[in-house]
Amino acid sequence: MSAELVRYSVSDKIAEIMLDRPPVNALSMPLIDALLAALQKAKDDPSVSSVIVGSLHKVFCAGLDLDIVRGKPGIETKKFLERLYFALNDTQYRMGKPTIAAVDGAVRAGGMTIAISCDMIVAGEASTFGYPEIDVGLIPAIHFVQLPRLVGKHQAFGPLFLGEPFDAATAFRMGLLSEVVPKGTALDRAREIARKLAAKSPIVMKIGRDAFMRAVDADFRRSVENTAESFALVATTEDCQEGLNAFVEKRAPNYKGR
Repeated sequence: MSAELVRYSVSDKIAEIMLDRPPVNALSMPLIDALLAALQKAKDDPSVSSVIVGSLHKVFCAGLDLDIVRGKPGIETKKFLERLYFALNDTQYRMGKPTIAAVDGAVRAGGMTIAISCDMIVAGEASTFGYPEIDVGLIPAIHFVQLPRLVGKHQAFGPLFLGEPFDAATAFRMGLLSEVVPKGTALDRAREIARKLAAKSPIVMKIGRDAFMRAVDADFRRSVENTAESFALVATTEDCQEGLNAFVEKRAPNYKGR
């Protein structure tokens, strides 16, 4: 686990995992590996009864570092997706302990993947959310599976295909968030909830959470595998590479695909 990318601490049976890749916690392979290592460490620590995932910066997570897909073959992209999609899901699925995302800033794309992987999301009222992948020639693949299950088909389609950000009030109305709290208090509220959860019987919590995860899984992994294939395919298209280059070069993309 890289101390430069993820800060890990334990106090009062609560593990806090704080993303620390300034300025916006852009997801790289080392960052996601550090996050996975921290989650595994919390899982394996018998002194930990609940887990908080947050950020040390104004932005919770802005999504993928574009170098992961810009100019890369599909096989390279799939290696990252195997970590962000499958390994993160598998680790959270088998945690046996409740996890809470504490959000007090912008959350985009892959950052949504991290937040939604947690059991609860507590967000400051000034937080914003979004799936901007479509605007750089990508697709928010895993969220084709995640979001409709959480909020329904018609609530999910607009955010996924318009790519426009939405505020915390909208996210809560959609059913995406557990709670909305005053700006700057999400971590404090997450700690309050984590303390209450940590006070429960660890074995009862593990058995109960395992049962809950089985009940809501609904063939999630196989569905995500299909979307990962689609993401890797899109990443190799000329239009995707044009969209990524246009974003980096701060110009309008010239899409040609039909």
